[in-house]
Amino acid sequence: MRIAVASGKGGTGKTTVATNLAWVVARAGRSVQLLDCDVEEPNCHIFLKPDIAVVEPVGLSVPQVNPDTCTGCGECARMCEYKAIICVKEQALLFPELCHGCGGCALVCPEEAITEVPRELGNVEIGQADGVAFVRGLLNVKQAMSPPVIRAVKRHIQTDALAILDAPPGTSCPVISAIHGSDYVVLVTEPTPFGLNDLDLAVKMVDALRLPKGVLINRSDVGDSRVVDYCHEHDITVLAEIPNDRRVAEAYSRGHMVCEVIPEYESLFLDLLTEITKRVGTNAGEHSPD
Repeated sequence: MRIAVASGKGGTGKTTVATNLAWVVARAGRSVQLLDCDVEEPNCHIFLKPDIAVVEPVGLSVPQVNPDTCTGCGECARMCEYKAIICVKEQALLFPELCHGCGGCALVCPEEAITEVPRELGNVEIGQADGVAFVRGLLNVKQAMSPPVIRAVKRHIQTDALAILDAPPGTSCPVISAIHGSDYVVLVTEPTPFGLNDLDLAVKMVDALRLPKGVLINRSDVGDSRVVDYCHEHDITVLAEIPNDRRVAEAYSRGHMVCEVIPEYESLFLDLLTEITKRVGTNAGEHSPD
C-alpha cells in the first residue's frame, strides 16, 4: 500500500505526520518505507536520522547540437513544447534547464545534428532508520527540474512494505509526480482561512487524479470550524485531528519524533493508519507506471 502525505501549502505539519506514521508502523513490527519526495527541501532525515548506505546520482538526457551539420531548419524548435531549443538566425540555441528530456528534438532533426548528453540533476539516498527503510531525493542547487528526481525516488518503492511518501507542498507538477499512483492521499491542513483556501486547491488536484483522500487537521483547536464544515460539505473524511500542543512544537524544533517524546500520540497515528486502511479499496498495490 502506498500512502502519500500532501498539503496545499507548506508549514502545515506534513513531515511530522509522515515521519511519525512511519515510526509507529515500524514500532508495531510491520515493514514500512518512508520516501521523502520533497526533493527541493527534504527534511525527514532530521527526525528519523537514518544511516545512509547508498547514494545514486540522478540525471536527465538533454540535447547537444552539432553546428557543422545543423541547417537551422527549426524542426526541433517546433517540436519542443517547453522552448528548451529555439532557432535564431538559422542557429539552434539550447536552454538545458528547460529541457524535459523527451528526445523529440533529436527524432525530428532531418540532418541528425542533435545528440543527447547527460546532465546531473541531483541524488537519491538510501538507508535505514529504526526499522524504517528510508529513501530521499535531493535536487542540486540551481536545478529547477524536480520531477525526474522524484520519479527516481519512487523507483525504489518496495512492493512488500507499506510505503509512505512525503510529497512536496503545493499543487504543482512536483506534487503530482509524488502522489501519482498512490492508494490514498492524506491532506494535512490547519483550520485557518489560508489553510482552507489551499486545502480546496489540493482537493481539486487529488480529485483530478481520481485518488482517494482524507484530511488530517493539525492544530485543530486553533482557528474556526470552516475546514470541518468544508469536509462535511464535500463528503471528505476527517481522519484525525492533532491539537495545538506546545510539546509537539518543542519536539519538532529539536528534531525529535513526536511519538517518541510524547508516547500518547502513538495511538493517534496507529488509529490514523487503521482509518486509512479501512478506506483503501481492494485494488491497493495495482499501480500505474510512475
